[in-house]
Amino acid sequence: MGKVELLQMGPYPDWDQNPLDEAFVMHRYFEAADKAAFLAEVGPRVRGIATRGELGANATVIAACPNLEVISVYGVGFDAVDLSACRPRGIRVTNTPDVLTKDVADLGVAMMLAQSRGIIGAETWVRDGSWASKGLYPLKRRVWGRRVGVLGLGRIGYEVARRLAGFDMDIAYSDVAPRDYAADWTFVADPVALAERSDFLFVTLAASADTRHIVGRKVIEALGPEGMLINISRASNIDEEALLAALESGALGSAALDVFEGEPKLNPRFLALDNVMLQPHHASGTVETRKAMGKLMRDNLTAHFAGQPLLTPVL
Repeated sequence: MGKVELLQMGPYPDWDQNPLDEAFVMHRYFEAADKAAFLAEVGPRVRGIATRGELGANATVIAACPNLEVISVYGVGFDAVDLSACRPRGIRVTNTPDVLTKDVADLGVAMMLAQSRGIIGAETWVRDGSWASKGLYPLKRRVWGRRVGVLGLGRIGYEVARRLAGFDMDIAYSDVAPRDYAADWTFVADPVALAERSDFLFVTLAASADTRHIVGRKVIEALGPEGMLINISRASNIDEEALLAALESGALGSAALDVFEGEPKLNPRFLALDNVMLQPHHASGTVETRKAMGKLMRDNLTAHFAGQPLLTPVL
């Protein structure tokens, strides 16, 4: 019996690509010049899709693979996979939760610290001679002891809040219901009310149709001209037009963002702003975590085709 054939939506590091190539026949969708013709040729033979969180698999791709059994996502987010196309056909979907949680939380806290204390600008101040010619760097704002809101207290949100407790911050959160494991923190059901009581608002909730633009004009204006928005979730959770307008007008003090609509081609209006920190969607970007993500993605595929239970199913 020959190797199972998979459709690969995007590139992986060699430490993932090599074992995938050994175990499966990999059809590299991302390398195809004519993707429709490519799908027409290989789609009927494909039994699995290996993808990344931001790439997913849309209805067109899924429909082109009539024998598809499983989609394995390298990443915690699976909102780019068309689940409505998977459900009626019994197609299984997996992701890679937990292994990236703490690295994502680390970066979110690091962005808050760097933006609040002006760390990037301060380094430039030293390097370009401004320290010597202009004197001390302009004063910035403290982090410890201030008020923080966490929108979505799942795995990542919990780890963010746990880290912020070490800064003696006043922590509140919004979620579908109060969490038993968050007894020391304040539950605020309404995101607008959460923003009103926050100096820093972390967006850490999973993306879905229900959460699209949950951080809209009202939430952003409630956070206010002294507030900071930090997004380490999905771009779709924030109304980018409302965010850009607020940053440009000063209605929102600042933002630190790791995700963007249409990334990596983000809206050029972001580039003209000096009150936003821009990161290239790399919250999970450590060697240790990316290796663990790749192994879990591969292990889910191996388990499925061996007739064993999936390790981390989402569907």
